[in-house]
Amino acid sequence: MITLSAGLAIGAVTFLGAFTSGIFGMVGGQFILAVLLYYMPVSAAMTLFSALMFMSGLWRGILWRRHIDWPLTWRYVAGSIIGYVLMLFIAFVPSKPVVYLGLGLTPLIGSLLPKHLAPDITKRGMAPVCGFIVIVLQIAIGGAGNVLDMFFQASPLSRHVIVATKAVTQLFSQAMRFLYFGALALEASEYVPIWLFVVYVLLTFAGGSAATGVLNRMSDANFRKWTQWLIWALSAIYTGRGLWLLAFPSGAAAIL
Repeated sequence: MITLSAGLAIGAVTFLGAFTSGIFGMVGGQFILAVLLYYMPVSAAMTLFSALMFMSGLWRGILWRRHIDWPLTWRYVAGSIIGYVLMLFIAFVPSKPVVYLGLGLTPLIGSLLPKHLAPDITKRGMAPVCGFIVIVLQIAIGGAGNVLDMFFQASPLSRHVIVATKAVTQLFSQAMRFLYFGALALEASEYVPIWLFVVYVLLTFAGGSAATGVLNRMSDANFRKWTQWLIWALSAIYTGRGLWLLAFPSGAAAIL
């Protein structure tokens, strides 16, 4: 059962996350995931997170539908399907330290690569590779927004195309992750009341709509600069949190 304070906190971060995702694409989802993991078991948190991110991405796709790169999207989805089929054979629910460390450390892969080797999703063969890697990480460690951003950051796409295409590519991934963790959550009788879910969905719509004016006024250069800074900041926070949980598992459990 979600307490009143937890419900209000999740609602506030849902609006903030949708607003941030409406500007930068996927970064806002990590705010939501962090708060859900704080208040809920992993399976329930992942299920609610996937459902909210699906609705948030669907709304962004509708708002920016004229900017979606459909050929890239379908290549990405093909890679996602292959990755999902692979993960069906692995019944794995990550621990909270693994989730936090995975989210924090994966962006370092892109940062350490030379510029000419940086993964560009528009290059031949890279879209299905990105789809495969992202869906595997989403299931294995709970999220892969930073990795997805890494592929788009190295591309020449405009900010509107990046936000719109990322939103649509993630619909399939979010649906698959919802089914994967939803089954596990049902087995453990972990769920959120439907009326509360509807409230959170409306907050994602409100946050995404509020972000459109900001994205229109922002330049492509500033979009990439601020996205990179947000990725690094969140990576540091997640890594620190994961290390804390590993170092003090018993004491940390009391404050999770």
